[in-house]
Amino acid sequence: MNTPSLSKRTSASSLAQFTVITLFLVFMIVPILATALFSISVRWDRSIWPEGFTLDWWSKVTAKSAFKTSLANSVYISGASVLVSLALVVPTAYWVHAKLPRAKPMMEILTIIPFGFPAAVLALGLIRLYGAAPLSLASSPVLLVAAYVVITLPFMYRPVMNALEAIDTHTLSEAASSLGAGQTRTFLAVILPNIRSGVMNGSLLVFSAAFVEFALASLLIGTRFKTFPIYLVEFTRFDARQASALALISFACAWLISLGILTTSAHRSERPRLTTSKAKDQ
Repeated sequence: MNTPSLSKRTSASSLAQFTVITLFLVFMIVPILATALFSISVRWDRSIWPEGFTLDWWSKVTAKSAFKTSLANSVYISGASVLVSLALVVPTAYWVHAKLPRAKPMMEILTIIPFGFPAAVLALGLIRLYGAAPLSLASSPVLLVAAYVVITLPFMYRPVMNALEAIDTHTLSEAASSLGAGQTRTFLAVILPNIRSGVMNGSLLVFSAAFVEFALASLLIGTRFKTFPIYLVEFTRFDARQASALALISFACAWLISLGILTTSAHRSERPRLTTSKAKDQ
């Protein structure tokens, strides 16, 4: 007897969910489409629609040598941040998970702290600490990489720790030890291949966060080592159409990175877990 009313409630709930999702997609997609139209419009300030379309703004902004230099600088800085994060965070996360489980709460707190650091405060602290002799790293890309490693610490630590918690590190370590492997070889040859999805996700997150970061790059090195976000902001001051083209390029990079994260996550869910018996056989 309650079947019709239940069916109505279910359909109403489905309709509400569909409406919310549709509104969210419209809210997210419309600004991107407007930016794309503006970047290829001849003029768009006297009517509701663009007055013709052209690719001149894209060709002009991408033909500049500063575009290629700033893009290469951002890739260099982001890649260096990923490498330093991998070298510092991944072994630390494994050591805490396998050897010092009581330190996990402290590590969770430490990984949350960077979210509370304003960029101006972090930049000033780094300059005061590392800008004087004997290091004198002020206005150096090295200092910017160090800052990026700090603010992206949660993005690397959390995926790696999730991957470690999804496998039986104790059994795998014992199996490797019984075959004569030391701690370093166990980590590199046994543990690391089983958490590669978490390492990949963390690397992509760190790369994307460092690639689009503007505040720290502007405060620490400015135009001495111009990154892509700084180059983009400069164009907003005198040519919004070329700036729109640069914004779409930045969005495309972020979209490709997000697609990479989704792909690695899907591969991880489809990959069968290494069982204890297989680990012992190896």
